[in-house]
Amino acid sequence: MKLYCATKNRGKLREFQNVAGDIEIAVLPDLDKLPAPDENGGTFEANARLKAEYYSREADCPVFADDSGLVVDALGEEPGVYSARYAGEGAGDAANNRLLLERMQGIEDRRARFKCVIALAEKGHVIATFSGAVAGQILSEPRGTNGFGYDPLFYYAPLGCTMAEIETARKFDISHRGEALRKMFAYLRSRAR
Repeated sequence: MKLYCATKNRGKLREFQNVAGDIEIAVLPDLDKLPAPDENGGTFEANARLKAEYYSREADCPVFADDSGLVVDALGEEPGVYSARYAGEGAGDAANNRLLLERMQGIEDRRARFKCVIALAEKGHVIATFSGAVAGQILSEPRGTNGFGYDPLFYYAPLGCTMAEIETARKFDISHRGEALRKMFAYLRSRAR
């Protein structure tokens, strides 16, 4: 079975491909040439659906798109759907992490969650959505070199380390993205029987 993934984020794509097993995951052909849709949804699900619908019109097999990010309780669930562009359009991980640390100064409640919603679509129509979440805390300084995004600041207590200190395969076993993707794979395999 083949699926196209509508992401330009190489970190996400690597994670998806590492756990796909018998399902082939490839980047949607000519993704770089297509204008990106305006991600104006107010929720992760709305943005995932919007992207999956849009990109699946260009594909000859199912396409999935995800929207995911960090939700910090004490910041009113920021950065939320703005996680990738928290410090502004085109800002990288380092700038987003710096802004998060600035906003967290003096805050004792450091609870946070990574959330992910994956939408699966064919020919412009969403077939199903799948969600995942993982709880943790925001550290006051980054730790670890694996992962991407907010991983170096996200402390996962059950393993006593940040998401950036966990090997990719193990991270996927516990991550929000891994949970959502496993749900999608189970759905696809049940349909193929």
